Amino acid sequence: MRSKLPLTKIFCNMEPRITRFLRHHHVLTLCTSSEKGSWTAHCFYTFMADQEALVFTSDPETRHGSEMMQNPNVSGGIMLETKVIGKIQGIQLTGQVMYHENTSFPPEARSAYLNRFPFAMAAKLDLWILYIDYIKMTDNLLGFGKKLEWRRGCEEVRM
Repeated sequence: MRSKLPLTKIFCNMEPRITRFLRHHHVLTLCTSSEKGSWTAHCFYTFMADQEALVFTSDPETRHGSEMMQNPNVSGGIMLETKVIGKIQGIQLTGQVMYHENTSFPPEARSAYLNRFPFAMAAKLDLWILYIDYIKMTDNLLGFGKKLEWRRGCEEVRM
């Protein structure tokens, strides 16, 4: 029997289902924007729960890299690819990115990325941190169209 959760439930602390989903997956569809319009890029990421952030690598000379340098407000999506409607899960998110030169990149973030993707040790790493501000997760395992929301810094749970 399916859960009786309301269609959308908002959390101030990141709900464990959201955290598990972010840890289980590794490809973020990153969305940037500029006066040229919007753009997407697919990036490998690792999730740092203590920072409520994603760490990913991308060359700052790419279109999305230069757009993030100009406008750090981004959005993104992470999804489970399935044809079974009852198993559909996915996250939409917004946040702010921060680029660090290799010498100033937080060592715990660099370690988290390299632990997840050890093959990246051999590559030039231009690491970014996406501090998540908002998440909306669709989780059909809880019932068709069920949503879980999280906001950074919210003060109360609303249902």
